Amino acid sequence: MNKIETKFQEVFILEPKVYIDHRGKFMESYNKNSLEQLGIQVDFVQDNQSVSNPAGVLRGLHYQLNPKAQTKLVRVSSGIIFDVIVDICTNSPTFGQWLGVILSEYNNRQILVPKGFAHGFCTLAPNTTVCYKVDQYYHPVYDRGILWDDPDIGIDWPITTPILSDKDSKHPLLRYADLNFSIKEPD
Repeated sequence: MNKIETKFQEVFILEPKVYIDHRGKFMESYNKNSLEQLGIQVDFVQDNQSVSNPAGVLRGLHYQLNPKAQTKLVRVSSGIIFDVIVDICTNSPTFGQWLGVILSEYNNRQILVPKGFAHGFCTLAPNTTVCYKVDQYYHPVYDRGILWDDPDIGIDWPITTPILSDKDSKHPLLRYADLNFSIKEPD
């Protein structure tokens, strides 16, 4: 597995080894030992999957507050998404900054989204299936979100009129969001 660093210290793009022959392809989408060899130690407890039938579905920007915050490992098993993370650690030098990457069944890339980041994506192809592991169970009491088109964040989404859930259309702007994340200061 190949680990690609990003502008955020704990956010990585992961590229599994893919074996292709006349039958199709094979890859290990998750291997705990491989991640630990890359310096990534996360104990995942739940797998989630979403299927979006039309292109243009936007889900996010989601996160859970501490003490139930989640690290996510996100991949696409069919289709294509524009995947976005936003730094929501209030004392971070990159607070409010975002990163967008294309994840697809074709590039086989995954993104590791640590605690302290909001996450969302929009589908760029019909019948897109997104799979992600989390290291904390879903807790509705801690579930939060940020409005997908917050002008202070300025995400350059590849769509202008997304298909949203009622819940996602009503999230607050970042400046009004309920946040309890901060970077641990070095000793």
